[in-house]
Amino acid sequence: MNFADAPPRSRHLLVVDDDDRIRELLKEYLTRAGFRVTGAAGGAAARRLLTTLDFDLAVFDVMMPGEDGFSLTRWLREQRGQTGRTPVLMLTALGEAGKRIEGLKLGADDYLGKPFEPEELLLRIEAILRRSRDPQTAGGVLRLGRCLFDSDRGELTQDGIPVRLTEAEVLLLCHLARSPHEPVDRLELARDTVDPSGRAVDVQVTRLRRKIEADAKSPRYLQTVRGIGYKLAPD
Repeated sequence: MNFADAPPRSRHLLVVDDDDRIRELLKEYLTRAGFRVTGAAGGAAARRLLTTLDFDLAVFDVMMPGEDGFSLTRWLREQRGQTGRTPVLMLTALGEAGKRIEGLKLGADDYLGKPFEPEELLLRIEAILRRSRDPQTAGGVLRLGRCLFDSDRGELTQDGIPVRLTEAEVLLLCHLARSPHEPVDRLELARDTVDPSGRAVDVQVTRLRRKIEADAKSPRYLQTVRGIGYKLAPD
């Protein structure tokens, strides 16, 4: 990649890795690619930064002494407002599918195993940021039982109380809200996710049902359409 030709960006990234060498290499690479990059050596420093600065995306190493990337992601998703919706890309040497799914269940947006090509990291970051800034829906508020989903704002409330959503969950709901009561192909929903087979979408749907449905095991509003994918069925 020719960094001299890279378009200017103002996106601010947080890179959290306890390995000083890897962290500095990532900071240098991403800075040369045009991003503004802040580094943290562990969970405590990352928490301080995340509560004082705005980031467009965070890159968390999973295997760190003290607080690991899973715990840090769980904490981040518990935060209010835009901070809690900061997209997360997880880096790990762990290759097991179960660990990848664990990260997704906690609210990670993508997952990249070590070792990796730096350009692949850059492409995944750009894909997440592209999804987060794409126009979300044609607009409108949908009623889902006790919940309201404002597709213009990407906000979900239940009985007037805000419900925390990850950026990936907002994008999934917005995608389904573009064509309510119409099935959307599972692989279309999986496009540009961590797992193009659709497993990442399945995890996000399971998480959303727990937030929307009175009975997540018998969904009324976020329905499975056998052989196709999912559909949103607002009142």
